[in-house]
This record gives sequence, C-alpha cells and structure tokens, in this order.
Amino acid sequence: MLLIADIDKRFDGGPQVQASVRIPHGVSITILFGPSGAGKTTVLRCIAGLEKLTAGRIVFEGRDWTNLAPQKRPLGYLFQEYALFPHLRVRDNIGYGVKRQTGIVDRVAAKLKVHDLLDRWPSELSGGQQQRVALARALARGPRMLLLDEPLSALDAATRDHVRSELALLLRSLGIPAIVVTHDWVDALTLGDQMLVMSGGRVLQTGPPQEVFTRPQHREVAAAVGVETVVAGRVIRRDGGIAFLQVGSGGLAAADPGGDDVDFYVCIRGEDVTLEKGRAEQSSARNHLSGLVLEVVPAGVLTKVVVDAGFELVALVTRQAVEDLGLIKGSNIFAVFKASAVHLIPKS
Repeated sequence: MLLIADIDKRFDGGPQVQASVRIPHGVSITILFGPSGAGKTTVLRCIAGLEKLTAGRIVFEGRDWTNLAPQKRPLGYLFQEYALFPHLRVRDNIGYGVKRQTGIVDRVAAKLKVHDLLDRWPSELSGGQQQRVALARALARGPRMLLLDEPLSALDAATRDHVRSELALLLRSLGIPAIVVTHDWVDALTLGDQMLVMSGGRVLQTGPPQEVFTRPQHREVAAAVGVETVVAGRVIRRDGGIAFLQVGSGGLAAADPGGDDVDFYVCIRGEDVTLEKGRAEQSSARNHLSGLVLEVVPAGVLTKVVVDAGFELVALVTRQAVEDLGLIKGSNIFAVFKASAVHLIPKS
C-alpha cells in the first residue's frame, strides 16, 4: 500500500471523524467525496499533519507518519482558495519555502505552462491561472503526493468546466499520486480513479467512481451521489431473475439481486425514467407506472418532474418533453423504466 491512514479525530464538543483510507500503488487520483461536514477536509489535514490524530496511525510508503511534523512530510497541499501571497509575484510565490530555487521555479513553471506569468501579480491572474500557480508552488518542493482541497470550488461555472478537464490531464501527466476533496459528482467522475464516499465522519464505500455512482451500497451513499429516488420497498415475489416489490401503495419490478433479503432501499436515477402520455405498448421496459405529476421544477438543462406513482418517483426530462407532454402539476402520466434501472440496497 502507498498510504494507510486509520484516522480517529475528535474535536472538543464537536464531531468525530473515524475514517480508514487505503491507497494502493498505481492509483493516480483518489477522490474524497461527500456532503459538507462529512469530514473530508479533516482527513486531508490529518494526512498532511495539520491536525493531530486523537488515535490511529498514518503510514506512507512503509514509513510511520503518525507523529511526523507537517514540514517533514513530502506532500504538496493545494488549499481551497489557493492562498497565493498577494505581495509576491508569481515567481516568488512558486519558489516560496524552497531552499535552493536555482532552476526549480523555471522547470515547474514550464511543466505547468505558467512560465509567461512569472512576473505577474496574483491579482492579475484568472481563476484557472491562479490554480496552476498554486499547483506549481505545491510541486516546487518535490512532493511524493499531492493533496487538493476542493480545487475547483473557487471558480465560476463556465471556468470550472474548462479547468476540470485540464486538471484531470495535468494530474495524470505529473505521475504523482493525488488525493482530491470534492462534493461535486462531476469532479469525482472526471478526475478520480478511486473514490471514497464519506458521511458523518466515516468512509461508507470505496471503489471506482462509476461503480460507486451506479451501485451504491448504502442509502446515505445513494443520496450523496445524487440518486433522485431512494425509497423503502419489500419483495413480494421472485420469478425468472426478476424481483417484484411493494413500494408505498404501488409496486415495481427490479433485477433480482439474489439472497434471502426481502426489505430493500429502492434506488432509481431520474435520467432512467421516461414519461409517456399513455402506456407504451412497444416498450421492452417492465415498469409502466401510472401516476400524477406533483411538481415540475427546472433543474439546469433538464427539468425535474416528481410523480406520485404510489410512491414519489423523480424523472429528469428535457424541456421539450415537458412541452410535448404538456406536463403541469396534476397531469396524469405514465412513468416507464427498465427493471435493470432499479438498484436494490438491502436494509439489513
């Protein structure tokens, strides 16, 4: 293992973080993901030595870091607000704290493509440029690992989309393992090779981002990764690999996960639900649920439609679909989705 971190951090009168982090050799970017207050930044600060553990241990490349001073840990730390010194030009920001700067600043600046910015002041830089300079400063000390705390949160939406893709390519090209804290699922899917989902100070699930998003193992993980419909259901019949469940006053069919469990959390992503005016006779989908529209809410490029189908079911559809179907509160509608689109999490 590259990193073994068993973190137990208690704050006086506050929350407790108990998290186990494992990063194997060969993993380029690890995402610490979860809502605000989940404990992500605390874990990052403990790894950096900026917070002292109440209990536990941190081992990096076989060396015990538990009581090692922060300045002796070969890490580069990119703070959420980049923390560039406003009174220093870019060149001096990058070289700050580096004992022998000869050639290092120029080499790092060239690698990060900020060489033409070396004589500028931080106030003269765009958000994306500030991020590159902050990353260059983190690299100038020759770190063995990079820690990035919400590296895209300070950017506006338009800049964020561009810089996100740029950052993913850059981090992989550096060949240095990185831990990235984020609460944004697009960041997680774009940047991560491995993802740890945190909630309430604990790591609930670890795995490749796409797997975590499509197969959450806990109700809290499903909510954290943005599954729109998470409701309780009970299996009433199994037949030919299909489980038929009672959900609220309605029912649905799902791919049978096997085993003896009968009580589940039923998870359905909004983009997997199609809305139709009438029953779609030609559809291969097993679920055709009649329902009543409760809400129609704009949600960016899509529209969120909440349907009472015996339980609250959320569909994400285009604005054109809303127009074509004449969707308003009180509309009668059919919600259509495949059994394979339903993910079941055992309650036990």
